[in-house]
Amino acid sequence: MNRELFAAGERLVSPAYVRQGCEARRSHEHLMRLLLEKGKCPEDGWDESTLELFLHELAIMDSNNFLGNCGVGEREGRVASALVARRHYRFIHGIGRSGDISAVQPKAAGSSLLNKITNSLVLDIIKLAGVPTVTSCFVVPMATGMSLTLCFLTLRHRRPKAKYIIWPRIDQKSCFKSMITAGFEPVVIENILEGDELRTDLKAVEAKVQELGPDHVLCVHSTTSCFAPRVPDRLEELAVICANYGIPHIVNNAYGVQSSKCMHLIQQGARVGRVDAFVQSLDKNFMVPVGGAIIAGFNDSFIQEISKMYPGRASASPSLDVLITLLSLGSNGYKKLLKERKEMFSYLSNQLKKLSEAYNERLLHTPHNPISLGNFFSFLKHYGKLVFLKRVTNSSLVVPLGSMQTVSGYTFRGFMSHTNNYPCAYLNAASAIGMKTQDVDLFIKRLDKCLKTVRKEQNKEIDNNDKTEDVDIEEMALKLDTVRLDTCQDSS
Repeated sequence: MNRELFAAGERLVSPAYVRQGCEARRSHEHLMRLLLEKGKCPEDGWDESTLELFLHELAIMDSNNFLGNCGVGEREGRVASALVARRHYRFIHGIGRSGDISAVQPKAAGSSLLNKITNSLVLDIIKLAGVPTVTSCFVVPMATGMSLTLCFLTLRHRRPKAKYIIWPRIDQKSCFKSMITAGFEPVVIENILEGDELRTDLKAVEAKVQELGPDHVLCVHSTTSCFAPRVPDRLEELAVICANYGIPHIVNNAYGVQSSKCMHLIQQGARVGRVDAFVQSLDKNFMVPVGGAIIAGFNDSFIQEISKMYPGRASASPSLDVLITLLSLGSNGYKKLLKERKEMFSYLSNQLKKLSEAYNERLLHTPHNPISLGNFFSFLKHYGKLVFLKRVTNSSLVVPLGSMQTVSGYTFRGFMSHTNNYPCAYLNAASAIGMKTQDVDLFIKRLDKCLKTVRKEQNKEIDNNDKTEDVDIEEMALKLDTVRLDTCQDSS
């Protein structure tokens, strides 16, 4: 309601009451004005009424929501289901235009404004999280793998002779497929074992650059966030190598925004060498539905070039989701989540260490990995394939060692352990944003119960074989592979 409407209302209701309503409206509008003027995430989160008012104000700027609108084009924002329209807050036109995902749509001023605000807020949060010199970013409605592919395809035009992407190995399929999908040949650099950690082999990277020739290398594709015992790549050193040889550097920072250590590595890499773009997932870092990523960098023109590589318009859903989330949290709320995640990592580490000691085992020493932990259990070294704990997601024992996996025609030995011959089997657990103390406690309780059952079954099998003949390890492993946490489930 504008001033004229409030003045008209004073003829029906006491002016004093109307003025109260007017002041309340102004308080909402003040927050909206600050957002549009500064383009930064508010310190304190908005309440739902302010958020819904803001989204409604934006939506009615799109042509599909004009009163009396007459559309005769092939894309007029028509929606058959009212439920679908409400689900999207009536933002139907999406973002971008056919030639640029960041371009403004003539028919959708509100959606275009939403897109610009979201990109501005996300940039502010990336700076807050530890990369203060980042200059540009945009939300793309694709997950991390396809967003990496978009980066590689953009580089193709800059480096027409390039055929190879140098990639320090990380056993995760989507980042590997992103290079194949873009039409390039991954050059896998095996990690080196330092203590329990798997680290970047810098000498091998530089030797491969020299062997292939810098002009034939599209980029170095490095990684920050990863599962232990692998740790983030040596980004500073890789950035220096890229700068020295004139090779682009693309960083897979999938769930690294939540880690100050990962973000610091990117910042330092850009300071001492070369980092062209870094890609991060929306769902892993901001607790929104899967389907979006952020492509960010330190050169405006290159990031804009990537956005123009995206063919056609795009869904506004990922942008809308992260906008609502950041406005609900505010920068203080997001910083609180980052602080809690770091505390949960310490708590998870301590609890897993206690559990390991109870079984005379140990927690792998991986101090350079700020998110993931690995537990070594020697009595499980012959245990089946992958053991998944019932109702405990993202937790698996990596066994047997040396397992083979073929991805897009490339065969990896010891897949999921990030190396051909890691010396032991281990269990992974990660402390991600949003984890609570009760999640850790319940995980430890269920894992303990499962391990007791497995050890009991193993000891029973060994006792039976001692009475007859030597243990057939493979046969025992096959039998033990049937043991699942549903036989160890707590009754609570």
